[in-house]
Parts: sequence; structure tokens; C-alpha cells
Amino acid sequence: MSKFQLIPTTQGPLYPPSEVVNKHGNFVVVLNLIKEDNAISWGGAKKSQLPKFGETSAYTILEELDIKNEKRLAEIEFFSLPLSLPLNNYPIVFAPKQCPNPSQIQRFSLPLSNGYIYDYRENDGLRKLNKIVLSDWLKAQGTLDVTIDGSVARFDFCFKNLIPNSLYTVMSLREKDLNPQELTRPGPLGIPNVFVTDSNGFANYYAILNNPFPKHEKDSNRIINVIVLFMSSQQSYGGAIGYFGLGGDVHAQLKLSQIDLFDHLITTPIKEK
Repeated sequence: MSKFQLIPTTQGPLYPPSEVVNKHGNFVVVLNLIKEDNAISWGGAKKSQLPKFGETSAYTILEELDIKNEKRLAEIEFFSLPLSLPLNNYPIVFAPKQCPNPSQIQRFSLPLSNGYIYDYRENDGLRKLNKIVLSDWLKAQGTLDVTIDGSVARFDFCFKNLIPNSLYTVMSLREKDLNPQELTRPGPLGIPNVFVTDSNGFANYYAILNNPFPKHEKDSNRIINVIVLFMSSQQSYGGAIGYFGLGGDVHAQLKLSQIDLFDHLITTPIKEK
């Protein structure tokens, strides 16, 4: 069994720079903040120009955030991204059989604690959430144990300090999901890929996948990261990770710190008889 620690983030791909914005519509970036010298840090940013997918250009940094300044971090409330998604160069439709033309849908940003919920009625008993702020978001913790038995890998997660009473999903990121020449659609890590936190933000989740870590070869499409997504829509989407993705309804909160941590894991395909 291999053990991993997940770290807080607000990012999926580098564009949009974040999957949350503040009340002014500026991206709040936790993890990779691209500067003119390609140095990486974290803070608030608003992109001034959008490169092609697979390329990068420096963010326009409005404020660098001090992780030790909890008072300042508690002032930054999170909002969903408006639609169509701003500064998005990821050429993938996340739920192609459910929402084939997401770029044609227009809507305003909303507080993450009060997201868009399809078919919602006031008398249905929605659990009310406190406003979601950066200082609380960063308290999230997650551990992952991966156990391999031949062709099968089991993923066991334990979480604490997530947003209480909320729906989360877990997605897998594979090698080709970031490859502009052979782009594949990110998918769930297991189905159903959902869990609901308790009133203290605790939860557990597991998934069992067949051959997620084939040998490192040109045509392999190994899992290279797992991302824990807060669902502001309080919904899940079957074989898709979200209806709009990338901050429209899914919001990355935890992930592995780098994409090579699974490199030593190998699963073997089942031999045909």
C-alpha cells in the first residue's frame, strides 16, 4: 500500500487560472501562480491574455496573498465562475451527452455557498451553508491510500475540514487529459464518485479501478493525479465530472502536489484466455 497526502488548491488546469473568483470577479489562485519569470507562487490574479492550450503566459497579479494572514484570507469569499467560462482554453466538453454546448450558456457568478441547483424548490429542504472563505478552504486535509492487487487498484480517502454538509466528487486526471496532441476527457475516479461531508466536514471515500497504472509506454494513459471537487451545484453527473467544469459547477479543493507521485505504481492488465 502507498500513502499520499493531498494539498489545498483552487486550480484545475492553468486556464482558467482558478476555479473560484472573489466578489470582484478576480481569480483566487492557490497553487500555481505564473509570473513573468515563470516562477510559481500563489495569490490573487486576473489574466490579461489567453494562450493556446498547452502554452502559458504570465498572470496579471493583483495581490500576493500571505498564507499566515488569516484575517485577510477570511475576508475573501469564494464565488463560482460566470458562464461562459472566462479565460478558458481547455477544448473539452465535460458532459458531452448532457451539455453539448456549454459555451453558449450565459449566467452570472454566485457565492459558492449558494450555487445554481437545477430544479430546486424552496420547500425541498436545502441545507444552508455559511459563506465559503479562503481561510476555511485552506484548512481542508485529505489522505489517500492506494492498494494494488494485480490489475486492480483501490483508492481509499479520508478527509477532514472540508465544507460541512456538502456534496463532493472525485475525479481522475490522466496523462493525455493534458496532452494537446492526444487530448482525452477527464473522468470520475470511480462511479458513483460522490460523497457528502458531515456537519464537521469529515468524510471517507473509496474507488476501485481496473488497470489505472499500466506500464509507462507511449500509448498508456495512466492516472497522474486525483482531484477532490466541491460541487456548488450539489449535483453529480454520472460519467462526467461536471456539467460545465472548471469553476462553473466544480471547484477543485484538494489534489496531489505534483503529477509524478504515482510513477512507481504499476498495474498489470488481465490476460485474455
